[in-house]
Amino acid sequence: MDCTTCTPRTAWELPFLAEPEEVAALRRVLRLHLRIWGLPELTAAVQLCVSELVSNVITHVGAGTPTTLAVSMNGTRLRVEVHDPDTRALPTLMDASDHAETGRGMALVTATSDRWGVQLLADRKVTWCEFATGLRAPDGHSNSRRASRLEMATTQAAAIDAIFDLLRWLRAHGHDPDEALDRAQTRFEAELDLVGD
Repeated sequence: MDCTTCTPRTAWELPFLAEPEEVAALRRVLRLHLRIWGLPELTAAVQLCVSELVSNVITHVGAGTPTTLAVSMNGTRLRVEVHDPDTRALPTLMDASDHAETGRGMALVTATSDRWGVQLLADRKVTWCEFATGLRAPDGHSNSRRASRLEMATTQAAAIDAIFDLLRWLRAHGHDPDEALDRAQTRFEAELDLVGD
């Protein structure tokens, strides 16, 4: 495989406090990140599922709970996880009536994702869902053609938007954006050195 055209899809995590106002920021980060990964067609489904999973944490564990969003590839499937510290409050699929105001969250996750589940660890619960991508390889394209210049420019613009949003998010949460950029640049250069060997 010619990896000059591969799309690296490195797993990432984003810690946050489960608050209603964080959901919109998570949805935006996901939209930009999925564009960069070349998976924009999954955006609506992934955003809906993450909104529901985070809402479950807010409702059943409590607002302000330290939570983590993790996104990775599981083979050719996109895997999205929400980690929270409460191993007792398990999401369940309920048979909610059409007029019920609550209870439809996991039904939406079931309908929108290809599969979902819960993993209990000693210190946390991981609620996950997966989405088929149509990829032939985890770092491949959804079809065999090379990316056009327009697609490359669009991807670059999406990457810049994502970096901008993440830097703004870091500053809003009391972190130093310059330190994050320096660490990312160092990591990037180290990875390039490894690939060059």
